[in-house]
Amino acid sequence: MRLPPEDRDLSPRTGWTRAHWEAVADTLLTAVRPYAGPAGALIDLPGPRPSRSGRRSDGLEGFARTFLPAALRVAGAGGADPHGLLERYAAGLDAGTRAPTGERDLADGDRESWPLITDRGQAMVEAASIAFALRLTRPWLWDRLSGPVRDRVGRWLTDALHRTPNDNNWRLFPLAVGGFLAEAGIAEPEARAAVRRGLEHIDRWYLDDGWYTDGRPRAFDHYNGWALHLYPVLHAHLADDRPLRAVYGERLAAHLAGYAHTFGADGAPVHQGRSLTYRFAATAPLWAGALTGHTPLAPGTTRRLASGALRHFLDRGAVDDRGLLTLGWHGPDLRLVQVYSGPASPYWAGSAFLGLLLPPGHPVWTAPEGPAPVEERDTVLALPGPGWLVQSTAADGLVRLHNHGSDDQPAEAVGPDDPHYARLAHSTATGPAFEGPADNHLALLTDAGPTERGRVHPLGTGPGWAASRWHPRVGGHRLPGVTVTSLTLAHGAEEVRAHLVTGGPAGTPVTQTGWAVAGTRTEQLAAGVRADGRLASELHALHGFTAADDARVPGGTAFGPEAALPRLTGELPATGPALFACAARLTATPHPPALADTITLEARPDDGDPTAVLLTVRPTGAPPRRIRLAPGEVTVLAAEQD
Repeated sequence: MRLPPEDRDLSPRTGWTRAHWEAVADTLLTAVRPYAGPAGALIDLPGPRPSRSGRRSDGLEGFARTFLPAALRVAGAGGADPHGLLERYAAGLDAGTRAPTGERDLADGDRESWPLITDRGQAMVEAASIAFALRLTRPWLWDRLSGPVRDRVGRWLTDALHRTPNDNNWRLFPLAVGGFLAEAGIAEPEARAAVRRGLEHIDRWYLDDGWYTDGRPRAFDHYNGWALHLYPVLHAHLADDRPLRAVYGERLAAHLAGYAHTFGADGAPVHQGRSLTYRFAATAPLWAGALTGHTPLAPGTTRRLASGALRHFLDRGAVDDRGLLTLGWHGPDLRLVQVYSGPASPYWAGSAFLGLLLPPGHPVWTAPEGPAPVEERDTVLALPGPGWLVQSTAADGLVRLHNHGSDDQPAEAVGPDDPHYARLAHSTATGPAFEGPADNHLALLTDAGPTERGRVHPLGTGPGWAASRWHPRVGGHRLPGVTVTSLTLAHGAEEVRAHLVTGGPAGTPVTQTGWAVAGTRTEQLAAGVRADGRLASELHALHGFTAADDARVPGGTAFGPEAALPRLTGELPATGPALFACAARLTATPHPPALADTITLEARPDDGDPTAVLLTVRPTGAPPRRIRLAPGEVTVLAAEQD
């Protein structure tokens, strides 16, 4: 990819400027041209497999998801369109809506018709991107279309107002369509009703501290930023609806206050949740905050985070030698791709170019880059909504996310663990293991296999800690009477993981694993493993564990084809509370102190409750913490109460 020279005076951390964002957008949009149909209505990108919706839907996805960054590029340039982007998308609008069809595949005689918008159909998702693109470019595209083309496009979009979406962030897609149709004077009552319905649904999911659950009771991931915040805020901005912008803008600002801490110094977002192939779409809420003025971030910090994320993926193989975004994280990797994703799905990342709507003279482009939060100081930040604890270290630029609140389980049933949600911890430098021992997991080893975490019940967060309760499951069933109460305490680069297991048979083996670090060369450490001489994952037993080893991760992770993790083992005692505790660390500093020297832990029974234990944790360089663990209950005393 050919890019302008770096500007290290304006952007000392990334070197990138607005010109780099424009060049990346132009390159990505140019690369998809050879895969467009004769009139450009479908962009049928090559890929390892189609989505479950079929190739016609995938072709519409290629059109819609590239139309949005094209619209942002042109609108951000005040209508200037030297590459003729809008002319091609106008032709596609015309051809695609002449005879919409229910056919899933591309027939030889019809490689242009769009699929119909149906209940819970993928076309509804793409209609939202098309609607936003039309709003952004209205004076240069929509207003210049012929009456018959506008009528056909309007009829096709109107179907989105009457079809049933999935009960999650999809509720916002009819909102996006309704916002445009109402402004265009098409089906206005129905369009405005769709906007109201969408907002009413997400209001039910809002947790009052900047986080939404995505339809399911404990579903928290990047969809908060690139959908649940972005769509209502962008709609309010384009409608110039000040009351609406104030409500959803304030929620966005609250979200960004914590979200900004989840980017590593290398630009990587935390590797957690689904649809991770959207990659730098994670920057869209940052730009939305700057665009609407609802952000706690300085302009130079917004650009530093966004440019860092974009550059992170481009520097690590997200774009192939044809200039196309691949299905994966860095390079191609189908293991983290959902069945609804097809070859064009990664172009959801196009919303990252939202910053181009800010004019070149805006401070977000002219202010010197400021440091990312991870670069300023070591931080441990509790996020009570999702039940997370975000831990970052300035020396190595790593961000770790300790999970005591997200599981992505539906309300009506409990399914198998999704490794991108159910793990005790995620980070900006590691991904979950897809095979072999589960990383960052406490498991009871039963005759039917190792247990899963199942549904996570948050027990609270506070300064430096987060806790949860869960009921181990195996073979699709809960272990009768068994409860695990888990706590994470974090300080600096170190953490304590403590688990109280109640109700399990004496002698049952228990394992605790650490971070899975990827690299072509791994070495064993006294307390863990180090990959490629850089990234180290360590565990040190503090209570209950009796042995330690390390394990290979078959097939590696999204960060590399080879990986390893540390592991501790013990067994449930015959009498007394079953407490398992360890120190853990993920670090890229070259010579950290021995993990055993960084934390000590004392445990004793609670005289008033034989099922509970009292802990005193002493991190090096910090006041001690006192904790009471009881079945389904955690009490953490403030450090100054020692």
